[in-house]
Amino acid sequence: MSSEYLLEVEHLKQYFPVQQGFKKIPLKAVDDISFAIKPGETLGLVGESGCGKTTVGRSLLRLYQPTAGKITFEGEVLFDSENKIDVDMLPYRKKMQMVFQDPYSSLNPRMTVEDIIGEPLDVHHLYSTKAERREKVLSLMETVGLNAEHAMRYAHEFSGGQRQRIGIARALAVNPKFIVCDEAVSALDVSIQAQVINMFEELQEKLGVAYLFIAHDLLVVHHISDRIAVMYLGHMMEIADADELNDNPLHPYTLSLLSAVPIPDPETARHSKRIILEGDVPSPMHMPSGCPFRTRCRYATEKCAAEMPELTDRGNGHLVACWNR
Repeated sequence: MSSEYLLEVEHLKQYFPVQQGFKKIPLKAVDDISFAIKPGETLGLVGESGCGKTTVGRSLLRLYQPTAGKITFEGEVLFDSENKIDVDMLPYRKKMQMVFQDPYSSLNPRMTVEDIIGEPLDVHHLYSTKAERREKVLSLMETVGLNAEHAMRYAHEFSGGQRQRIGIARALAVNPKFIVCDEAVSALDVSIQAQVINMFEELQEKLGVAYLFIAHDLLVVHHISDRIAVMYLGHMMEIADADELNDNPLHPYTLSLLSAVPIPDPETARHSKRIILEGDVPSPMHMPSGCPFRTRCRYATEKCAAEMPELTDRGNGHLVACWNR
């Protein structure tokens, strides 16, 4: 990996100890994943519920202490388990921010909108007078489409879309270079989703911010992302350009995810075939040997049970972890 990347993640692992009887078993939420994001780029991260997407985002920002791996941001190593590097994250909080999934629980109900958005400015001492603070807050509110008269209201007085805008304004307050958008639109109505996504794109054009965009909805991810990464049970299955992944998916899991995307044209929808996966998702505490997807995969062979395939480049940066595709 070269320094053209803003963020580089190598062999990231995040295990949580879970008590079972008298012993603790590691729940492997994220198990040895690597990827990189360029400045001003959007990497979409998709996969079904419980596959470890949110854990990846939180581990990158060190809201969870990673179990192992290496995280590099702007050429500076923030975490490296091998060389025992573990830097203080406070100076980097200005550069790396997060928009949380649930706008209902991520905003303090006792604080006014002005104080919620102004809190990062307080923490990092980014103003010299109260008037400057208020000016910055009102400017941020205008950026995300909120009115100045909303400043003295409380979070419960707003709709879901407006609350999410407050969360976005709070993330933008410190002028970050990288934002983790954790299911930032999944709790919103479809019409509001479109507004918020367009706003994310406008902010990226204006500010040059890079996103890790975590979501379930492949249509949304394809619309906003430059590249898409597909996760299953803590493992990275496929990474490719958004259009390439949409037009030429290689991994059996990606194929099944894309087949479930609703098609607006009834004629095309009638002739398209859903790939329905058999069986249940294995428990992350008792993972199958080899490839975690093999228990639900129609292409699975003995080799899949023996060994987890590595992400290999199949041309044009299209990375796939599969023995048979």
